[in-house]
Amino acid sequence: MSFGKMKTIIEIYETITVKDHEGFAQKENRLLTTIRAYKEDRHGSEAWKNRASFSSATSLFRFRKPRNFELTTNLEIVCKGKKYNILSVEDILERGMYVEILAEQITSSKG
Repeated sequence: MSFGKMKTIIEIYETITVKDHEGFAQKENRLLTTIRAYKEDRHGSEAWKNRASFSSATSLFRFRKPRNFELTTNLEIVCKGKKYNILSVEDILERGMYVEILAEQITSSKG
C-alpha cells in the first residue's frame, strides 16, 4: 500500500459513558486519532463478492496502524462527515504495520 493512495482523512472515535453533575449517564464521543487512509466503497467487484460474509459492510479502509494503538470493533470512524461502525479489523500481512477495516455506514433514522 503506497502512501499516495492514502488521500482520505479519517477520524477514529471511542464512545464513552460520562456522568454529569447530577449523576445521569451520557454517551460522549472522544477523538482518539486523525490519520490518512485509503477508502473504497462497496461495488460489484470480485473482491467485494468474496467479502460476502460481511454483507452489511459498505466501505473498506486501509491505513498505517499508529504505534501502541488498539483497534477494535467498539470504535467508530468519521470520514467526510459520515459515521461508520467498524465490523472487522484485520492486520495486513500480519506485520503490524497496516490494517484493513470493513465498516458499515451509520444512517440516521431522522429524515
